[in-house]
Amino acid sequence: MFERFTEKAVNAVSKAQEIAKEMHSEKVLSEHLLLALRAEAKGVSLKIFKMYDITYEKLYDAISRVIELKPAKSADDVPNFSHHVKILLKDTLDLAVKSGNPTILYEHLFLAVINDKHSNNVHTLEKLGFDVPTARALLEKLVQKKTKKLYHPEFEDNSAVQVNRSAETDSLLYDNEESKKVFERAVAKLSASNYEILGTEQIFSSILEDSDSPLAKILAKFGVTADDFEQKLANIQSRKSEYEGRQIIFTPNAFLMMSLALQTAKELGSSVVLPDHIILGILKAKKGLAYDILKEYKINEDELAHSIIKPIEKQMPETLTILRLAKEEARRLGRNVVGTEMFLLGIIGEGTGVGGQVLAELEITIRDARKVVEGLIGFGNEYYDKEVVFTTRAKRVLEKAWELAKSEKKTRIESSDMLLAITTEPTSLAMHALEQLGVDAVEIKEGIKKFSNG
Repeated sequence: MFERFTEKAVNAVSKAQEIAKEMHSEKVLSEHLLLALRAEAKGVSLKIFKMYDITYEKLYDAISRVIELKPAKSADDVPNFSHHVKILLKDTLDLAVKSGNPTILYEHLFLAVINDKHSNNVHTLEKLGFDVPTARALLEKLVQKKTKKLYHPEFEDNSAVQVNRSAETDSLLYDNEESKKVFERAVAKLSASNYEILGTEQIFSSILEDSDSPLAKILAKFGVTADDFEQKLANIQSRKSEYEGRQIIFTPNAFLMMSLALQTAKELGSSVVLPDHIILGILKAKKGLAYDILKEYKINEDELAHSIIKPIEKQMPETLTILRLAKEEARRLGRNVVGTEMFLLGIIGEGTGVGGQVLAELEITIRDARKVVEGLIGFGNEYYDKEVVFTTRAKRVLEKAWELAKSEKKTRIESSDMLLAITTEPTSLAMHALEQLGVDAVEIKEGIKKFSNG
């Protein structure tokens, strides 16, 4: 029950048992816990008690008058917790979760006691001049202050995708057979029009033309068909939605969409950009003619995205599992930022890939790695419903993993690519964690080489 309690919180609970025994009580009551909190108070918590001139002796005397003592059966018996105290201890977990902290602090115990309406504690404190609402507000701030460690060492610049990578985006055109056919059809549509610059509408329309593809069938379920899309497109007289001040091979919005499609492919563990990723890129960009027409269908965008992603998830690429686990590890620490250290935990957690096997052979466990990571970045207090974002360095690792997978002509990014990519960032938190665990880049590279050749 106490594995999530900090040492200070555990000491307070143990002190409550000692006090109950000293008072010859058969059970540990909430009043004993309050006395223990006063006995163990330090720092700001001690100042709160001193603010109202509440000494341990004054509190002991007041509590002795309100509790009914039941002699213990033996002087050597350690009193058990009363049912009410067990409920209070469980309440501390809820308070910890609300503050975004996976561990239970001394202050959470203090809050649980002064929030308790089913004991004499609040009345006893108020009789001694203790201002419960003020103390509660101070403690809540104290908890936030103690858990807040929001700055992430790898958090450099997580701004939106910059539209400045024309060379890489151009290479996506003929990256794989499916995308190649899509863009050949899109260019043919462009040639038949009066435009010289490829826009989202030609790309989207060319995806719909392959009516037998699984993706086109998913879109058809939402009412989006090639004929209907073309009809809506014909009704649009202006291409204004495609431009934002400059002209390149792609319209700016098409270029943004392709950049987002590339990022989406990486995050879904693919080393190639498929039509599925392009549609997801359009949904993420929320700009351009294709998106404007999609809005006319009044589609639930989240449902469409889920329908496209679901078949990909069924294939369970290693990297998709690693990134999902990395996000879960970030949330476990009350954070909405995923750095390289979370990638490392994800690789260990995934376990079945070459990356996980190499680390397992180097005797790195998820338990030990978590402890090291917690020591490096601490706990946050971000709300769990916030969008999880990658640090700039984490994005670079994902980028490098993509390059490594492509260089070996793989269709998917594997855990070995992710682990090797981490070694290219020697000052990253992941490498700091590995060093503390007694592993260096050379051992990792040799391990991957051994498993790959074996």
